[in-house]
Amino acid sequence: MPMRIKRSLKSFPIVHIAYELLPHPSSMINPLMKSKVDIKSITDWDFYPTYEAYVDMMYQFASDYPDLCEVFSVGQSVEGREILFARISDNVGLEEGEAQFLYTATMHGDETAGFVLFLRLIDYLLSNYGSDEQVTRLVQNLDIWINPAANPDGTYAAGNNTVNGATRYNANWVDLNRNYPDPQDGPHPDGNEWQAETIVFMNLAENNHFTMAANVHGGAEVVNYPWDTWPQLHADDVWWQFVSREYADTVHVYAPAYYMNMFNNGITNGYQWYTTNGNRQDYMNYFHQCREFILEISDDKLLPASQLPAHWEYNYRSFLNYMEQALYGFNGTVTDSESGLPVRAQVFIENHDTDSSMVFSDPSTGKYFRPIYEGAYTLIVSASGYQSDTITQMTIENRQSKTMDSELVYTGAGLGENNNLHLFEVRPNPGNGIFLLISQTAEKISGTIEITSMNGSIVYQNDATFDAGDNSRLIDLRNQAKGFYLLRFNSHEGVFTKKITLQ
Repeated sequence: MPMRIKRSLKSFPIVHIAYELLPHPSSMINPLMKSKVDIKSITDWDFYPTYEAYVDMMYQFASDYPDLCEVFSVGQSVEGREILFARISDNVGLEEGEAQFLYTATMHGDETAGFVLFLRLIDYLLSNYGSDEQVTRLVQNLDIWINPAANPDGTYAAGNNTVNGATRYNANWVDLNRNYPDPQDGPHPDGNEWQAETIVFMNLAENNHFTMAANVHGGAEVVNYPWDTWPQLHADDVWWQFVSREYADTVHVYAPAYYMNMFNNGITNGYQWYTTNGNRQDYMNYFHQCREFILEISDDKLLPASQLPAHWEYNYRSFLNYMEQALYGFNGTVTDSESGLPVRAQVFIENHDTDSSMVFSDPSTGKYFRPIYEGAYTLIVSASGYQSDTITQMTIENRQSKTMDSELVYTGAGLGENNNLHLFEVRPNPGNGIFLLISQTAEKISGTIEITSMNGSIVYQNDATFDAGDNSRLIDLRNQAKGFYLLRFNSHEGVFTKKITLQ
């Protein structure tokens, strides 16, 4: 876009049009920066940290609260900056089968409000644990992951000492929120290869089991819920409106009348606002069955540092309330009836789920979490080689949690009974044509992916190698008819088979 504008300006003198070229908005702000920060001495949070100060602040959280917080890098940006997460729980680092919750910000590097607000949220959760009832409940019952700077190269485009000059894009001038596989437009909807930052987050999603998430932006003030890529509504559209309305209504109690009051008084369906392809919200919802929305919290992209405390006051209660929604709805543990071991199973709501809105139990714990709007539902729990378990007419209220465990009886029937590569899975399944075959092991495995229709015709065939740094393959079946297909991955180590459903 900038290059197109410049070429157009060259023609203005020819047609005698006077113009003034204004500076980029981010260059007009001289934000207060701090290079040395002691978290425990912060009072107003009215500054931006340098990159080195940001890294130091993150690791100070872990050193100050070692029983509640661990901090680590999940990978590096194009220019080698760390993509850092704070992981918070009352037994941090232990697998307790809790719902995982994900917050990230600054995916667009010049949309900086969420950067400092999420640093402050980490501090708020840690410093108020044990004294604030809601914070204590969240830390005790969730596995919380917070990433304040998802695109550090964009935020520090002008150097590590300032966010002045921050850019939307990463160092390769790619919009990271158009760079994800899209359920409608395929693996590379923007025409670019997956960027380093995109791959980091895709691997994060594949190696975890996030129940809910939010991706924080700026440039508007609205809660944007899925879908963005296509016009049909999400199966849980009523629930999405409910939690989005809760977020915005809580904001309205504590913010000026002009804040977050546009669109439908602060909330919008993404496609009805404007359609985008390849964003992380749709990727997480469709391919990982994670309930993620986009949160726009500031009309100003590069928010003046002096306004950060006010935006915290407007939003922090809603941050907490949204996290708490991950505790509500149906939950339970799926196990093998004989051994009691966990089973990875699909939990499907009859006459409700569509477009990959079902959820799966975690293969290591058997736990599943299914946020849902109040009503009466029939749950079908199924896994390859097992007899399905149907749980009929289960009623639930909003802000209620109901546990529904399931013991599946192994029958040995059905596709997948001869699998000897158990550490593979297909997401989503059922799907609309774009599937991910994911390896759950760090071991290097090479083989051939082959997909056949139920009449035996081969509709897809490709060689693939999986290892720790490249553990998934995207399969595009959008040109095939709806129905059932058999996926086989043949390797020297064994054969993985799975029935997949194209909706």
